[in-house]
Amino acid sequence: MHELAKMIQAAQHTVLFTGAGMSTESGLPDFRSKNRGLWEKFNPDELANVDALFNNTDEFVDFYRYRLREVTKYKPHDGHHILAKWEQQDLINSIITQNVDGFHTDAGNKDVMELHGTFRRFHCHICQTEYERDAYLDGHVRCDCGGTIRPGIVLFGETLPQDTFWDAEQTTMQSDLFIVLGSSLTVSPANMFPIAAKDNGAKLVIINREPTVMDHLADVCIHERTIKDVLTELDTLL
Repeated sequence: MHELAKMIQAAQHTVLFTGAGMSTESGLPDFRSKNRGLWEKFNPDELANVDALFNNTDEFVDFYRYRLREVTKYKPHDGHHILAKWEQQDLINSIITQNVDGFHTDAGNKDVMELHGTFRRFHCHICQTEYERDAYLDGHVRCDCGGTIRPGIVLFGETLPQDTFWDAEQTTMQSDLFIVLGSSLTVSPANMFPIAAKDNGAKLVIINREPTVMDHLADVCIHERTIKDVLTELDTLL
């Protein structure tokens, strides 16, 4: 941990890459976990896609209102707030995240690239008019144009937001320290960023409960610890 703290202090451009493990420590269940109420009520494989938006609209809306209610039950944990403080102290530069809960922004981080979109924003799928998420929870699910209001996340069948992906590529290539927090690094193309950073000469750190497929590339690996505890200890050392 002392060595990792020195790496953070010495780095000129540090990028964080966060996955589901960052959010589950807030209590938010993993979207893919079948050991939860979501799978008892819905089949995400059938509803989290563009086809359901057009052809199974009512159940699509019920599914995402349920997911939004689940997200709003939770909030950023201490680790999220530490990352926001580090950004203010210029210890880190950017966060690339696979998560859609918006917790990094809620905690105060400014430079956040959400590869899969966010539940913080809602819009009409047809005319792109934006709506408040509280209105969506209250049942306002149809736009005045007749279109369906939807969360600003990437559905299966849609491409990742190109501007966000481009920004993530640019900050990755600028990094001399790239830290992975809570990702198994199995989802493509998002898992290209740690490889690109390492190939470009950055130090690679992986902090994840379980081993990942990229551990052999990492300069430092930390397993079997919570992200919150690791960040808290690092914050004390820094």
